[in-house]
Amino acid sequence: MAADSAEQFCVAEERSGHCAVVDGNFLYVWGGYSIEENEVYLPNDELWIYEMDSGLWTMHLMEGELPTSMSGSCGASINGKLYIFGGFDDKGYSNRLYYVNLRTKNGTYRWKKITNFKGQPPTPRDKLSCWVYKDRLIYFGGYGCRKHNELSDCFDVHDAFWEGQIFWGWHNDVHVFDTTTQTWSQPAIRGGDPPQPRAAHTCAVLGNKGYIFGGRVLQTRMNDLHCLNLDTWTWSGRINISGEKPKDRSWHTLTPIGDDRLFLFGGLSSDNVPLSDGWIHSITTNGWKQLTHLPKSRPRLWHTACLGKEGEVMVFGGSKDDLHFMDTGHCSDLLIFQTQPYSLLRLCLDCIGKNAALLKAQIPCLPSKLLQQVLKKITFWAAVTHRREKKAETERQSQLNST
Repeated sequence: MAADSAEQFCVAEERSGHCAVVDGNFLYVWGGYSIEENEVYLPNDELWIYEMDSGLWTMHLMEGELPTSMSGSCGASINGKLYIFGGFDDKGYSNRLYYVNLRTKNGTYRWKKITNFKGQPPTPRDKLSCWVYKDRLIYFGGYGCRKHNELSDCFDVHDAFWEGQIFWGWHNDVHVFDTTTQTWSQPAIRGGDPPQPRAAHTCAVLGNKGYIFGGRVLQTRMNDLHCLNLDTWTWSGRINISGEKPKDRSWHTLTPIGDDRLFLFGGLSSDNVPLSDGWIHSITTNGWKQLTHLPKSRPRLWHTACLGKEGEVMVFGGSKDDLHFMDTGHCSDLLIFQTQPYSLLRLCLDCIGKNAALLKAQIPCLPSKLLQQVLKKITFWAAVTHRREKKAETERQSQLNST
């Protein structure tokens, strides 16, 4: 493969604890940390963009009021803007909020720190999660620090780490940032039992309900499911599930698929085992169903998962190790989980893309609009083939070196 082709088929650097969102036909990835000789935060001025149609990654340098390089920040998109809140860096925990317009017309991605807000932001924290609803960012939980006069029932102190007037621990508070009025608020919860304080949990929105699954507090990992009505601010309490259900975990993902289903993937179990299992929860039947066809050899934790334009779940990055005890490297491959049948057009485009060499005489005769889609699919499958060959070669070299 020529050098320029290898550059064309590059991928975003391996990482965990990053942010990823989908807007239009693109997946955007920012931040997190990786492993070189030691843990290294990824550059804060790099935005990696994956085009779904062509399967190609590109990196864009960012400008403006850059966030510090962090892991454990919470990323979400509203109306073409990526918002980043919280996170952890070399100086500790953050409660700063930034945004960048992803739909730039001149190809320049410029960060802006939101400072002219009204109201009180959450206390500094990381490993929190966010629901997006009615142009609002609704944050829940996370691990962080509070001053003595900020302690409350929504904060579970981690007794092993406190000094002076600063306490570290887990949260179960809810905070709202209204992107139209630039206002922080803390809604009055009007009923129901809130989930136990936690971090490294996961959130998803279906309709007007914000769902939470799992997470960690102290040495406990959980597998409970809760939901918050985002109109009435009432908690469901722990939802009683019929039938089998996923095991306890943290650092997993939960992705809404369709109108009434949630896709759960990966994480770290309560016995410190990286997980590669996938489950679908049906709101209609109130039950979990485990997917049996997933590869067992590709566990992920502290990854991201985003919904593609045809119902596929795109899992990027994360670690295959228990990060607390072993951290041999993070992942840079993109796992695609098809959760519903693809359209007939998509299947046809894939078929042509995979067999481009056999159809090279017919392809130029296609209508121009269809031809553009086909050419992107040809690039997509060329990229897939290149990455598979490169991975196989790396594994062969590794085996040779070990013998």
